[in-house]
Amino acid sequence: MPRKNLKSGSTKGVGQKPGTGRTSGLLASLPVARPHFVEPMKCRLLAQLPTGPNWVYEIKFDGYRGLAIKDGNEVRLLSRNDKDLGSRFPGIVRGLQKLPCERIVLDGEVVALDENGRGSFQLLQRANEPGFKNAALFYYAFDLLNLNGKDTTRLPLVNRKALLKTVLENKSDCLRFSGALHGSPEELSSTMQHLGLEGLIAKRRDSAYEIGQRSGAWVKFKWGFEQEFVIGGYTDPEGSRPYFGSVLVGYYANAKLIFAAKVGTGFDAKLLKSLYDRFQKIR
Repeated sequence: MPRKNLKSGSTKGVGQKPGTGRTSGLLASLPVARPHFVEPMKCRLLAQLPTGPNWVYEIKFDGYRGLAIKDGNEVRLLSRNDKDLGSRFPGIVRGLQKLPCERIVLDGEVVALDENGRGSFQLLQRANEPGFKNAALFYYAFDLLNLNGKDTTRLPLVNRKALLKTVLENKSDCLRFSGALHGSPEELSSTMQHLGLEGLIAKRRDSAYEIGQRSGAWVKFKWGFEQEFVIGGYTDPEGSRPYFGSVLVGYYANAKLIFAAKVGTGFDAKLLKSLYDRFQKIR
């Protein structure tokens, strides 16, 4: 991701390889844990970014959230709902296999970058689609849950990120460390908007990794709002348009699926066919 005029966060005090020096001492006191899937920690949406020395700021990515799990020779890339992502992004799996540790669990996001170095969710959705030119794909890791079979979730965030940077540094082109950003919330918001990014994440420096929780220790701020919709159906095509006309989308409210709108723009011929073929399998 582009980071014009931004410096990555400090990892002062941790520069050793995993298993040596201070890193080894930090891990020695931690409980043993086998690498496994957990429900990722969640962000609370706020209308204003928190300020003060107890907070660090990170890029809000526009990609697929995923846990990367390495246990010996077995490597898995799983969505936040425990669905396989590795088969869609084999290059990232190969990068994870090269990490210099036997066991590790990373929390991060799969991101597709456009020609300007900005994350594009549309490009990510179409990755590996036949006949479509792939964008550059990366896994931006922002947290460390397990290292060498030791549970790191109770360590303060700044310690986990310092260990994470040491593990990822110069190890694979497709694996990138998502560090903290320096600057005031106002400066960061202005710069990120100028770069075309959608928001910022703020995290408490001393926060533990709270599995599956939305405690408020992590918050997100967006200068644009979005809503996730369910595709519930489609209309017949009209004129010369093939496959379908519009998709019918809705949202859940009180466990009921409520109709929201018809969406008929943004589809080229290849995407129309791809979606239509998927619709036929589940109709």
